Amino acid sequence: MLVSATEMINKAHEGHYAIGAFNINNMEWIKAILLGCEAKKSPVMLGVSEGAGKYMCGFDTVVAMVKNIHDSLGITVPVALHLDHGTYEGAKAAIAAGFTSVMFDGSHYAFEENLAKSKEMIELAHSKGLSIECEVGGIGGTEDGVTSNGELADPEECATIANLGVDFLAAGIGNIHGKYPADWAGLNFDRLAEIQKSTNGKPLVLHGGSGIPREQVQKAITLGVSKVNVNTECQLVFADATRKYIEAGKDLEGKGYDPRKLLAPGTKAIQDLVEDMVENFFGSAGKAE
Repeated sequence: MLVSATEMINKAHEGHYAIGAFNINNMEWIKAILLGCEAKKSPVMLGVSEGAGKYMCGFDTVVAMVKNIHDSLGITVPVALHLDHGTYEGAKAAIAAGFTSVMFDGSHYAFEENLAKSKEMIELAHSKGLSIECEVGGIGGTEDGVTSNGELADPEECATIANLGVDFLAAGIGNIHGKYPADWAGLNFDRLAEIQKSTNGKPLVLHGGSGIPREQVQKAITLGVSKVNVNTECQLVFADATRKYIEAGKDLEGKGYDPRKLLAPGTKAIQDLVEDMVENFFGSAGKAE
């Protein structure tokens, strides 16, 4: 059964660990992440960007696929199906399709418009029993066509959004989507601490979790981050394992070109990464027992 993320995030915040929000892109991603978290008895959030939702033939298809794979694999850990960086219309569509958690990202609007739209989406999500995330400040890089230079979130604006009753809050603290450049300045922990204080301990979200040094992520968790988003790192290990399989000529041996064999090394690489992250990085292993 898919669930709202509110309970798992609140428990993570109280226990000073984090929930991994791993983005999914197809069946292999879903299986790998679910099996990895089941093996480690970790709660998990499956993130879906609007672009990935379109690639997988729409939100209705995503919901049906996740539910059926979840049930077929006999998954027992809490799983939330979460819209990542949802637009105003996208968040409404995901709610209608049956997502159990959504993010409304109004950070590109002027703050007053972000506030008004966030208020509306929070009320809608809560009326359906869903958890909801909103964003203040900018996450650097480009996500689904929206580009940001990574503006630091204003603690007062964060407090205003938090007071609307949002379940967890994404706040820009210097993090970036995609690969991090060599001259990246690192996370701004002073701003993170200010935001946690201004929001009276609201669970915070770290986007762009791939590529941030693990010690920085773990420090952020001690300062109130309770959800860490991971996408690029899964893509990179999948691509690397697939490349090695082909370069070794395995696709030319017998029926090695069969997609069930061709995609297996990459899928296993994602599962291994997820298991390592929840146990040795986020601290969520065993929290579903």
